[in-house]
Amino acid sequence: MTLGSRNRTNTVAMLIIGGLFFIFGFVTWLNGALIPFLAIACELSHMQAYLVTLSFYIAYTVMALPMSLVLRRTGYKSGLALGFLLMVAGALVFVPAALLRTYSLFLAGLFVLGTGLAILQTAANPYVVLIGPARTAAVRISLMGLLNKGAGIIAPLAFTALVLTDVSRFDEALLNSLSPAEKLLQLRELSARLIEPYLIMAGILLLLAAYIRFSPLPVPEFPDEGRSGGQRRSILRYPNLVLGVVALFFYMGAEVVAGDTIGLFGRDLGVSHFGQLTAYTMAFMMLGYLLGIIVIPRWITQEKALSASAGLGILMSVLALTGNLDSDRVWSVTLAWTGFGAIPDAVLFVALFGLANALMWPAIWPMALRGLDKNDTGTGSALLIMAIAGGAIMPIVFGWIADSSTDPRAGYGIMIPCYLFVLYYSVAGHKLDRWPSRTR
Repeated sequence: MTLGSRNRTNTVAMLIIGGLFFIFGFVTWLNGALIPFLAIACELSHMQAYLVTLSFYIAYTVMALPMSLVLRRTGYKSGLALGFLLMVAGALVFVPAALLRTYSLFLAGLFVLGTGLAILQTAANPYVVLIGPARTAAVRISLMGLLNKGAGIIAPLAFTALVLTDVSRFDEALLNSLSPAEKLLQLRELSARLIEPYLIMAGILLLLAAYIRFSPLPVPEFPDEGRSGGQRRSILRYPNLVLGVVALFFYMGAEVVAGDTIGLFGRDLGVSHFGQLTAYTMAFMMLGYLLGIIVIPRWITQEKALSASAGLGILMSVLALTGNLDSDRVWSVTLAWTGFGAIPDAVLFVALFGLANALMWPAIWPMALRGLDKNDTGTGSALLIMAIAGGAIMPIVFGWIADSSTDPRAGYGIMIPCYLFVLYYSVAGHKLDRWPSRTR
């Protein structure tokens, strides 16, 4: 293959994978608006509401390795199409769930959606890492992140426009003033609003499955460093991978807490446009991705960018825990010019987690996959996808703390240990080529 044809092939692959990352973002960050919606429609506590994130993200942990085996059997294009078909099935489960107002069915649909995304993510991320030089992998993943988080801005805004109009009718105090029969009727009406959007989503995903199956998407070329022959050794022999999986677990916990709890946090503080708040977090993430594209590797390495991001996350954690719950002074001074609705200082600092989180996924992936051969790269990618379980577990811990405390922001204390481990990985953990030998 000539250099020109290879570049054209890579460009086509990047465009197609970029479209996939947009879909990932739209479906994933819809959860941020869905959580406060279901909290109202199904009358849930904070911890119950965050079962949304548990059901969605735990699918990555449960299904990532099985899906990597599916990819080996079906090939990448057929596997991607299968992932979209699974997402179609998950979206369709929302129809009976909304009709019956049954929370367990919503959770089942979210698990199936997460399973479809698991196979898509397992296939798509190695493409982005391997399609160019390793030192610029963070830049390529940042471009994908722009599309992902751009969809994360659009999703809650679209959800609010389609589903959360006149949401003040469903205020808890107002609902409790109604008779049981009237209250049930109102909640059923609210729940039924999900049917049309998820039917539309299922139709779009079905078309995408057909497109991917017949698209000119090439098979990624994996490096062969001469270690794939002979006796297979444990994937756990790579410290940079194992510690990268742990770092990604904590990063994902921090990212999902930042994106999916802000809506309920804003609702607790009386923010009228709480359904749109996930878009604020995603906007700051997009800003972070743009900064990454500009400065990496021109001025700083992806390792230093990860260290700076972790440090910023620790700072935002402290500010979120101490910021004003009633005043929007910081917003008024710094961001009133944007024209977006003002938010209290503490909520703004939660949104700014998005800026801290932006470069963590792009930086951790290439650092964790460094030195892996063809066979190990596929397994390593599946392990990294499994680390998305952090997004399932950390919001549940957050919800338990929120339900146990009189301070609605107390749960954000869990962000500090998450960022501390990412900081360790960026400074020292990723440099380990072998585990320290045990001495007597």
